[in-house]
Amino acid sequence: MSPERTREVMMQYWEFHDLNKLDENAIFTVMDTGYEARGREAIGQMLHYFYHEAFEAQAELKDILIAEDQACFEAEFVGRQLSEFAGIAPTSKEIRVPFCVVYDLAHDQITRGRIYFETGALHQQSSCA
Repeated sequence: MSPERTREVMMQYWEFHDLNKLDENAIFTVMDTGYEARGREAIGQMLHYFYHEAFEAQAELKDILIAEDQACFEAEFVGRQLSEFAGIAPTSKEIRVPFCVVYDLAHDQITRGRIYFETGALHQQSSCA
């Protein structure tokens, strides 16, 4: 896919949270833990858990990089932790955690996502007075 087409597909995914842009056999991996969600439905459930159950948060965009068949999304995960996550108890504090997702694409669909989430930053913010 050209960089232009890669950008089109990714913008539809990012702006509209369009899970149909995921290949039905796509794999998303949380690199810090090795956890994998396989398939469109499982990835949708993982993202819902992350943004609406473990946290009430949203991504604040920092940068986007687009190449042929690849994209990278750099952001801050901003919100509040609602339940235990990675052994970290929730607090009422706002969190701002850097994260990045690197995507692979083929045939106008996302085939892979590698999520780099700074769990150490979450732990530090949660434990600060």
